[in-house]
Amino acid sequence: MKRLLLSVVLACVSWSSLPQTPSQNQEDSLKGSYLNSDKTIAKHRDTLVEYNNFKKTIQLSEKKKDFETLGQAYRDLAKWHENHTVLDSSIVYLQKAISVYKKQELTKPLADTYLLLATNYSGTAEYDLGSEAVFKALALYEKANDKRGIAQCYTKICDLLYYSDSYAEGAQYCEKAIAIQEKLGYDEDLALSYRRLAENQLFLGDLEKSLSSMNRAINLYQKLGIVDAPLLACYNGRGNIYKYMERYDDAIADYNRCYEGAKKIGLLRYTMPPTANIGHVYILQGKYAEALPYNLKAIEIMKRIGNTKNLWENYMHVSSIYSELGDYKNALKYHELYEQGHTEYLNTIIARQDSELQVKYETAQKDMEILNQEAKISQQRKTQILYIGIAGLLAIILFGMYFTLKNIRKKRKALSQLNVELDAKNKQNELLLKEIHHRVKNNLEMVKSLIALQSAKLEDGASKEAMLASQNRVQSMGIIHQKLYQGENLGSIEMKDYFVNLSEGVLDTFNAEEKVKIECAMDNLNLDVDTAVPIGLIVNELLTNALKYAFPTTEKGLINISLKEENDALFLKVSDNGIGKTEGTKPKGTGFGTQLIHLLTQQLNGTISEDYNNGTAVLFHFKNFKTA
Repeated sequence: MKRLLLSVVLACVSWSSLPQTPSQNQEDSLKGSYLNSDKTIAKHRDTLVEYNNFKKTIQLSEKKKDFETLGQAYRDLAKWHENHTVLDSSIVYLQKAISVYKKQELTKPLADTYLLLATNYSGTAEYDLGSEAVFKALALYEKANDKRGIAQCYTKICDLLYYSDSYAEGAQYCEKAIAIQEKLGYDEDLALSYRRLAENQLFLGDLEKSLSSMNRAINLYQKLGIVDAPLLACYNGRGNIYKYMERYDDAIADYNRCYEGAKKIGLLRYTMPPTANIGHVYILQGKYAEALPYNLKAIEIMKRIGNTKNLWENYMHVSSIYSELGDYKNALKYHELYEQGHTEYLNTIIARQDSELQVKYETAQKDMEILNQEAKISQQRKTQILYIGIAGLLAIILFGMYFTLKNIRKKRKALSQLNVELDAKNKQNELLLKEIHHRVKNNLEMVKSLIALQSAKLEDGASKEAMLASQNRVQSMGIIHQKLYQGENLGSIEMKDYFVNLSEGVLDTFNAEEKVKIECAMDNLNLDVDTAVPIGLIVNELLTNALKYAFPTTEKGLINISLKEENDALFLKVSDNGIGKTEGTKPKGTGFGTQLIHLLTQQLNGTISEDYNNGTAVLFHFKNFKTA
């Protein structure tokens, strides 16, 4: 069984023939190839003296309460750490600068620092935090009508969308930035925007447009006399475009330009992308032995500099190389590292979408707080007027009372209006939450489609079967999110309707609509999402097994699904009228589906029993569940 599982895993990470546009694995590899720096990095002769000078500036600024200089010193120290590839420390000092600027209400430097923070979070693969920071910067720039800052935010959003696979949306943001920068003459910003646009165009399949945009970026940097980090990043990016045009010699030439330039300016982290990409070129050419040392060296550099956001992609390549070289032990080792890292990467995409919603929600909350403060100030002023009236003549007192009553009516009217606005904002938040579920469902559909594309290129039957099972599992979770955004209750799933949709999808996958009928004999029952997802995956596995093994002949079959709640427990039964199971017969397939069913049952504190009379019936008893 272990050998069979190993062969399935290795087949899933093996390389197929090179397509005209980047495949998913190639796409992930390419993302790791781009340099992160958006600014020119100067090489200092005595960095320790520079560090001590920053520290002294901070101490003097705190003593003199020169907060503008203090904030700038924190930013300079953050840049110092960034140059020395200590991104975590750089982020800490940027957060200190933000704290200073917030207290002193220094809007422009505050927005600039948020933008720097977004760049550093991108370098540490914390895309959700980077998204939150850039939207805060954008709000400040828009309030100040700072066109250059707005365009820079658009470029950074384009970069973040690139890492969430939203290439078309990312390209639109870059085009908006370019329109502003060309009009106002911000050539250095314009060069970066063209570079980011080229990155997104590459994964939209527009190789010629991507090459044209990258060449425009290179020409602008050369015109400005910039020959270090930004230009090196463009060489590396153009190498990637050449790679997918199958112009391998041109690609390696650009990668070498980037590598040699990085060594010349003395920054280790800039040698990592071209190193990994040269290995990738050898992989595409089938030269696995030549590729291995490059990819291993790239992994070593990533770990040394702490920039691990694309580490999982290189694990994937090394696993594939070892598989092709017949070293299955190392192939499995690196594939497990890849799976762990890739899961964390997918989580950051969802977290980034959540952070965007949170930023918008917090903005609405701040608006409400401002209104409340204004109401309190107004109340204080009116109270002062009232006390002055009491100290005067009786007529003034009476007038003051009349004035107060009149204003109370006004406040009630204003409060009523505020309640109406609050209800509107609550409805807007519900719509935003539905949009999140919609996007998650779409992302899962994309994952399912990518698995389908990958499986189409496989020739091994076991591998195709494993890929098909993965498609069904992703589809099972996708239906959950579809029901959430389509339903009235955003926290629960109506299980009967869900089972009907799941059954239709599984039957369609196996093209068994005419051969097998699935019935859901149950009442309407709403379950919490945390309970519905495991139960949906269990039913998906059982339906898949029944369709694969229960009806080997052409006779029509029947599958029944029932789910009911009794005595604070859930009872699930999935049965079929198929051939059943003969005693002593070994289970078919890899056994992964059965293992998954047992794990999910344990998660819900449940038990399983089986009956093989007149077909197959599997019964579950769950104690740990939540209704809605």
